[in-house]
Amino acid sequence: MSGQRLSFKEMCAKFDVTPRTLRYYEYIELLEPEREGRSRFYGPREIARMKLIMRGRRFGFQLEGIRQWLLIYEKEGNEAQMRRWIEVADRQLGELAEQQAQLEEAMAELKHLRDATEAELAKL
Repeated sequence: MSGQRLSFKEMCAKFDVTPRTLRYYEYIELLEPEREGRSRFYGPREIARMKLIMRGRRFGFQLEGIRQWLLIYEKEGNEAQMRRWIEVADRQLGELAEQQAQLEEAMAELKHLRDATEAELAKL
């Protein structure tokens, strides 16, 4: 596979992750860089996988779920992966909506308490 190759340091910089994070992603088999001696190089496949990992993390997916989703592509192909993506995205959207409702409720309660405290302070 030809194309861009990034060193370990370049990969960390491109995705704004720590070396520890990148090593951990390798350890749990999310990434498999090419090795040349002690050096690691990340080709187009690994760069694409890292983009998907980072996107999944931003959306709140657990690493094991991301790993399983990436394995679907390798074992069953693109269509199966896309169908699975719709399922997990729907589930995550539900969870995020629930979190949003809880956050809005907490913010409303905090605002109410803040306003009540400010009103009490004004009486002093």
